[in-house]
Amino acid sequence: MTESHLRVLGTLAILWAAAGCHDSRASQGNEQGRGSPVSEVSRPEPRPAELRLDYATYNLSSLVLKQQGWLDAELAKDGIAVRWVFSAGSNKANELLASGSVDLASTAGAAALLARTNGVPLKVVYVYSKPEWAALVVGANSPITQVQDLKGKKIAATRGTDPFFFLLRSLAAVGLHQSDVELVHLQHGDGRLALIRGDVDAWAGLDPFMASAELRDHARLLARNIDFNSFGTLNAREDFLARYPAQVQRVIAQYERARAWILAHQAEAAALLAAEGKIEPDVAQKQITERTVLDHDVGIPGEALRRALVAVAPILTAEKLVGAGADPDKALAELISPATAQAAIK
Repeated sequence: MTESHLRVLGTLAILWAAAGCHDSRASQGNEQGRGSPVSEVSRPEPRPAELRLDYATYNLSSLVLKQQGWLDAELAKDGIAVRWVFSAGSNKANELLASGSVDLASTAGAAALLARTNGVPLKVVYVYSKPEWAALVVGANSPITQVQDLKGKKIAATRGTDPFFFLLRSLAAVGLHQSDVELVHLQHGDGRLALIRGDVDAWAGLDPFMASAELRDHARLLARNIDFNSFGTLNAREDFLARYPAQVQRVIAQYERARAWILAHQAEAAALLAAEGKIEPDVAQKQITERTVLDHDVGIPGEALRRALVAVAPILTAEKLVGAGADPDKALAELISPATAQAAIK
């Protein structure tokens, strides 16, 4: 055998040895990988560059979070920016979610059910308050003394919000329907102005505008029922929740922090609401202390919320608020998602 042949054989031997060593290490690595915590399942979830959520005067916790900067600081630890988007009402919050302009937004529970029934892919992940924020309001000198007197009258309401559903439920309770009154669709603040000017006979009111109308214009609450108010819910787009559950959990944890802060600092919370809502301090105080429940039936969305929405579901169909073939009961079964709040609230 020539010297050149020996050199070739030597080179091949080295390559075969290296290949065998590589296969052995790969095999060991694969065996370790099957039992190793470093696997596909345990990889950290992706993080969004930005988390977008709403703030609103009907959601005091959102105002506290925005002012205190707790959520911004928490997410900044992982390089996630927070973008706050103002919401003027549940209908506007649902529009933001439907268009993909925000990832989480706050509404009344009934408004969340309406949106889900009409195809908006949202889930209720948290209950931020049990409010009595809606009632039927008439002017100081109105001759109207009972809900039955509203038949044939003009009523201002913001379609798709809790005051709107409060109105429909109040009418139904006395045998009336939407078709028995003349609805004037206005945003909440404009509804209050229309009532005071005498342009409408009644208004399905929302705080803080309603409390201001009582204290400043001597408006009268014609009908109250906290059980016709369907909770304040924080809703997440379904795709965002599925992709970033840990980030939604962090939002909920900070919401809980804000709720505890409000309970411990009611005077400061009222001052914040007054400043953000451009209302008087006594109006803000009335809303917080008399008509906002923060210490029970809140936090993890569950049976209390479901019961409230069961009563709303048939109204959606009866009053033709949803499209043909829409199924509010199916939407309700899909709507409430407690797992993320359960993980966030220790």
